[in-house]
Amino acid sequence: MRSRHAFDDVPRAQEFRAYVAGAGGRLLHTATLLTAEPRDANPRAQRLLTLALARTYACWDRLHGEDPYDHTRRYLMIRFALSTLRYGGRLPFRPPPGGPLAGLSPQERLILVMRLHEGIGEDQTAALLGLPAERVRAVQNRAMAVMLRPAPGSAPAPGARRHGAVMTGEAR
Repeated sequence: MRSRHAFDDVPRAQEFRAYVAGAGGRLLHTATLLTAEPRDANPRAQRLLTLALARTYACWDRLHGEDPYDHTRRYLMIRFALSTLRYGGRLPFRPPPGGPLAGLSPQERLILVMRLHEGIGEDQTAALLGLPAERVRAVQNRAMAVMLRPAPGSAPAPGARRHGAVMTGEAR
């Protein structure tokens, strides 16, 4: 194994710092969506991102033209998936209220973030998670149905009653 000198690490560290400055915000947002934590209180997301960035830094010299964002994102997703598998698909604690995806299961959040937020294709998502593409599609559809479901006790849409009155023949 080759020994490293302090002066060898300077360009490497500068490259990595520039990468984190450019991609860190988006990666933290992705991690925050995965953990379903509020944006201003996201210690689990920060820890998840720190582990993913540490892994990327350790592999920095071996990336050889590979996109470091893809590498970090892939590790972030895998690490999140493994942490939820360890607890039988449930997190060891209930996520604090306030995260936009808090009403979804960890698997639903993972697939929704991968597909819609990160724009990863269905086949690539399936391959990364070791699932059939049909399963990815079904989970995504279920998650979208939950996200689009109106909140309990929400007011009806404007004009809904009038439309209902016309449909049932009631007088206006």
